[in-house]
Amino acid sequence: MAHKALFAPASKFKPADTKNEAGGRAYAFSPEHALAQYASTGTFSQTYYAHAEEQLEKVLELVRQTDPHFVAQLAVYTREKGLMKDMPAFLTAYLAAKDVRLLASVFPRVIDNGKMLRNFVQIVRSGTVGRKSFGSAPKRLARAWFSNRKPEAIFRQSLGTAPSMADVIKMVRPSPKNEKGEVDTVREALYGYLIGKDVAHEKLPASVQAFEAFKKGAGEIPDVPFEMLTALNLDTDRWTAIAKGMSWTQLRMNLNTLLRHGVFGDPSMVSFVAAKLRDTELVRRARVFPFQLLAAFKAASHDMPSEITMALQEAMEIAIENVPEVQGKVFLCPDVSGSMQSAATGYRKGATSAVRCVDIAALVSAAFLRRNSSAQVIPFSDDVVKMPRRLNPLDSVMTNAEFLANLPSGGTACSAPLRHLNEKRAKGDLVIYVSDNMSWADFARSGGHRSTVMADEWETFRGRNPKAKLVLIDIQPYGSTQMHERDDVLNVGGFSDSVFDVIALFAKGELSADHWVGAIKNISLA
Repeated sequence: MAHKALFAPASKFKPADTKNEAGGRAYAFSPEHALAQYASTGTFSQTYYAHAEEQLEKVLELVRQTDPHFVAQLAVYTREKGLMKDMPAFLTAYLAAKDVRLLASVFPRVIDNGKMLRNFVQIVRSGTVGRKSFGSAPKRLARAWFSNRKPEAIFRQSLGTAPSMADVIKMVRPSPKNEKGEVDTVREALYGYLIGKDVAHEKLPASVQAFEAFKKGAGEIPDVPFEMLTALNLDTDRWTAIAKGMSWTQLRMNLNTLLRHGVFGDPSMVSFVAAKLRDTELVRRARVFPFQLLAAFKAASHDMPSEITMALQEAMEIAIENVPEVQGKVFLCPDVSGSMQSAATGYRKGATSAVRCVDIAALVSAAFLRRNSSAQVIPFSDDVVKMPRRLNPLDSVMTNAEFLANLPSGGTACSAPLRHLNEKRAKGDLVIYVSDNMSWADFARSGGHRSTVMADEWETFRGRNPKAKLVLIDIQPYGSTQMHERDDVLNVGGFSDSVFDVIALFAKGELSADHWVGAIKNISLA
């Protein structure tokens, strides 16, 4: 008999053309797709396989290979859909050096709050994108940022350092004049106050006057961001008043702080906060990442009232409401391998997320199971990981996510779930992976094939299921995949719920051939 490895049937997939960061065979993304992957998952922090400096170098290389119009569309997508911060600010700063017309078209949409403005200024001043000085166009856009906001809003968004809002004001010199060319004395006083000048107290915005009075021990707690008050010595009554004025996001992020200061010693405050956390409209308006709710749930102190933790679980059910219901049989494949134990948003001193990649993989799988109760979950590392019990789709998303995230770990073989399904001769319509795509432990099985092992296993699966589709959700900023893009294969990156929207369109056959990149290219810059 002829040598099986040498004379195996040729795969319908093109030959693998690169190696991934783990040393495994892979397909390189196009520059556009790779940039979208980095922009939707990267935070310029160290990942399992790459340092922050390497990530920056790769992004710089990719933007130089990409049409600036797509860079502009991607900046809007990653801010409005992906809810990212550093990457869209970086892409916008790049446009400041490359194409000021495109910069003007995206600036108001991307640089939409004080933190984003400071990020933009910091990146431009670093010189990383090709210019250090603020030219006339960036300054004009920054001045417009100030003139389009009321003084009260500017004050509320003045938190932060390096650069501070004072640094930005000194640099761009926003005008205190209104549309009629008349000096707005409140705005003029605020700019002076923020850069440390002596100004007439009575000319400042009301919130600034109240804040300054409160610092001196007079008046009620002012309506300002609570972060401005935390350096002050406050009793429980004051903290209770602060809690009542917190936004939904501030509550979600500071539950342990409120517990520590005795706010939840009052049952009425427990009920108040829980009701706010589970408020459907507030959850939608907060544009919260599902994984951020998981982080709050995981971080909650053991002494946290159960009504609060239950409210977080209810908020999760709202946050994942656009997970699509898919017709047919669905297989969910969360990667629980060693590299997935790393922090989801990378390692950065003082800013490392407690949520791991495996937590997101488990969360996405649990969310899909919640909406598609007949789906089958197949966790994997270097092989399919056996679960001690079946998941109950009626359990909360939090419960199932924690169960999956705590399964045994190992190496990475992305082919394992498909091989398992092929051994069972399973029938199915949609297979969804959530992984970092760093497959390396399965190539001993590849024989003489030049494609990836996963690609070969998918061909076998498709032989039985010719209409089946495959989705690979990649949650780390790397530039390769185990399956190149085809009509039946979608590669999508990120961990915001916009990923669910793309998958829903793909499952219905409503995406163009370039799928995710095509969805980004549909963004209008008018």
